[in-house]
Amino acid sequence: MAMRIKLSTRSWAAVGIFVFLALYVLFQARFLILGPRVYIDNPHDAEVLASALVTVRGSVSNIAWITLNGKQIFTDEEGLWEEKLLVSAGTSIMTVRVRDRFGRESEKSVRVIYNP
Repeated sequence: MAMRIKLSTRSWAAVGIFVFLALYVLFQARFLILGPRVYIDNPHDAEVLASALVTVRGSVSNIAWITLNGKQIFTDEEGLWEEKLLVSAGTSIMTVRVRDRFGRESEKSVRVIYNP
């Protein structure tokens, strides 16, 4: 025998509002759950460069602080960043570190090779 739950229209409305609010809170908390994210779009890992001047660019989300090789850099309103670096002959490693306002950190590195 199946058990039937009888709720009034007012109770169903309250349940609907509660479910909507719970989903909204989870949607807004995704930034807290995911933590800081960093992407390096250019140059690609193990790329061979023809010039000593390289433009490093990428994007970030959910961050409060960003550094490139230990030097603070800045982003635009959309989380995009771009810096020019001089690399020496041979292999160079570029590391981008990000931190959110809760102290969680993330980093990405790319290795490039400059053959003069």
